[in-house]
Amino acid sequence: MLCFYNMSNRRSDDLVFKALADRRRREILDLLRDAPRTTGQLCDHFRKLDRCTVMQHMRVLEKAGLIIVKREGRLRWNYLNVLPIRELHDRWISKYAVAAVDLLARLKRDLEGGGEAV
Repeated sequence: MLCFYNMSNRRSDDLVFKALADRRRREILDLLRDAPRTTGQLCDHFRKLDRCTVMQHMRVLEKAGLIIVKREGRLRWNYLNVLPIRELHDRWISKYAVAAVDLLARLKRDLEGGGEAV
């Protein structure tokens, strides 16, 4: 069971990294961070792209779990799901951030205490 969990986790990480690799998909996520938007609103934002291309980007984001889609009649509302990004942060970034914060704290202590006699 542990092997299945790790394989599943790796696969979902791959999907999230793939989704975040494209600047237009990151831009979609930035738009959704501010507020949920309909598919039409997102397509209108990307005037240089046709609707089909925008929808392909949105499918990649949805497959990675980065957006949640809810339909209301003819409207398709898209919501940002931050959980996959949080999971990546917890796994890949937070360990390194703690060391960086500790380093900055030591630097601050050394600089503030540097003028004192030992």
